[in-house]
Amino acid sequence: MDTNVILLLLLAPLLGSLVNIFFGKKLGNSAGMIATLAVLISFIITVIAFVQVNGTGEPIQVDLFNWMSTTRFDISFGFLLDQLSLLWLLFVTGIGTLIHWYSTSYMKGDENYGKFFAYLNLFIFFMILLVTGSNLLITFIGWEGVGLCSYLLIGFWHKNQSYNDAAKKAFIMNRIGDLGFLIGVFILAFLFQSLDYMTIKEAILSGTNHQVNTWIGYAALALFIGAVGKSAQIPLYTWLPDAMAGPTPVSALIHAATMVTAGIFLITRLNFVFDLVPHIQNIIAIVGAFTALFAATIGLVQNDIKKVLAYSTVSQLGLMFMAIGFGAYEIAVFHVITHAFFKACLFLGSGSVIHAMGGEQDMRKMGGLQPFMKITYLTFLIATLAISGFPFFSGFFSKDEILLTAFKHNTVLYIIGSLASIMTAFYMFRLFFLTFKKNFRGTQEQKNHLHESPAAMTTPLVVLAVLSVVGGLISLPGNGNSWLNEYLKPVIVNTVTKHSHELGTLEYILMGVATIGFLIGLGLAYSKYISKNEVPQEDEQIVGFHKVLYNKYYIDEIYQKVIVNPIYTLATFLRDVVEVALSGTIFGLGKIADGLSLQGKKAQNGNIGLYLFAFVFGICLILYYLFIAR
Repeated sequence: MDTNVILLLLLAPLLGSLVNIFFGKKLGNSAGMIATLAVLISFIITVIAFVQVNGTGEPIQVDLFNWMSTTRFDISFGFLLDQLSLLWLLFVTGIGTLIHWYSTSYMKGDENYGKFFAYLNLFIFFMILLVTGSNLLITFIGWEGVGLCSYLLIGFWHKNQSYNDAAKKAFIMNRIGDLGFLIGVFILAFLFQSLDYMTIKEAILSGTNHQVNTWIGYAALALFIGAVGKSAQIPLYTWLPDAMAGPTPVSALIHAATMVTAGIFLITRLNFVFDLVPHIQNIIAIVGAFTALFAATIGLVQNDIKKVLAYSTVSQLGLMFMAIGFGAYEIAVFHVITHAFFKACLFLGSGSVIHAMGGEQDMRKMGGLQPFMKITYLTFLIATLAISGFPFFSGFFSKDEILLTAFKHNTVLYIIGSLASIMTAFYMFRLFFLTFKKNFRGTQEQKNHLHESPAAMTTPLVVLAVLSVVGGLISLPGNGNSWLNEYLKPVIVNTVTKHSHELGTLEYILMGVATIGFLIGLGLAYSKYISKNEVPQEDEQIVGFHKVLYNKYYIDEIYQKVIVNPIYTLATFLRDVVEVALSGTIFGLGKIADGLSLQGKKAQNGNIGLYLFAFVFGICLILYYLFIAR
């Protein structure tokens, strides 16, 4: 493929961003179409590159120029389009195009319409850079770029101070993880004299000594910390639910197809590094499993429609990390893809609901929306079935493979993952029933304005709903049925052969157990919110452990008291005491010098006799020192 075409894939969203930054206000509604077209161009080129690489089996590598040279190694500014990066690009640009299209209607009338699409395009550009970089430094540019764009988009409605706080929180917590990323990069650069993925891979496959393996363990742990920050795992997950402050299309973009999957991508890209350190993989699996369960318990009682989906994202990411911890990278990638389909559909569906409700996000004030929003209702139902693990929908296959792998590696983590999956079915159908079923609980004015969203919003929902159903076809269970596993073999060193894809008695039993788990979650939600017609309590009525869950285990408050307040106290002490003392000392020395100069200045009075006396006295002192004192 021609280099210029590859550059167009990269630069089209950047060009769209620049056009909207400088001319967005003048373009009006055309700004949205230009931004959508820019991402669509990237998607079309990605499809062409995907077909080429799938046919030849050879990656496309472009080295533009030698970027940095040191005595130990060179770093090129280049891009790698192999099986993994192209797979990521397909759903980043494909779902990104749908979200842009959806946004043309959702954001219509916003005073900063052009600026929104400029930020959205810039986000896609940095995500493409992250995915296609041929070395860790290019990836890091994209990594930081999506962090910056998340700050801009989460705080897009900046007149609300709480939204600004959420944006700052996301930015700062990601910086914590990014420090880990950098440390890992430095260690790998020291060990291999290169940051190029292919060079590091070849060096590892050729064999490493025990001492190098020890340092690789440190690098892997540091890189995992970076992934924890970006992909919102314990303990750096609290920024993601607060990211709901941004417009709903932003939530869909961040949570479904782009930023939060960056951690999964990084570890999968460096699978040959992580396979050398099983103890780090164990840590990854444990953190992922507990994150999945922890976030699921919080999602059980949230009443903000977007907050439920946010904690669902954290939980699903936990399952992906658990799969990675078992070395089942291709299974984690499978769930990344299916999750991108149904989670984007769910977020955009929630945006459609919020749009119809005039901005209302509290499910306690919804209900009975089915007759008014039939397309949104149907697509939301399909996506809910998919994420809950309904048999033969996409989420059923990907989640089942994760749980099957967990069962074969660690029974305790399998139980934890299964509990999280049951809770997923419960809180998703809780959300679905409270939003669309029974009677409307909002105001009469809201009811009068209930309507289905425009075609620009519902068409992407239909596309994503279809993908939520058929997405599992890329990796069906059974010998020889996994196209995805075969496709990723050139990228993943220890491929899925160690995670048997064949169906036997055990596999069928575990499928049945997963289906029973789905039915339990669905049944509990149906009994509580349909049969008993319960509505969640008002905030002031919530008590006991329910209140603990509703307040997210008070983790934010704990962080505030244990980390934030002490830092504020230390900063205040440094500002009011240490800085004042240092300033006083420095200014004091300046005042002494100024005072001495003031006295010395008095001697400069134009008296020639005084000058001659000083001259002679000085000569005498010099002569005394030279001939007598020595």
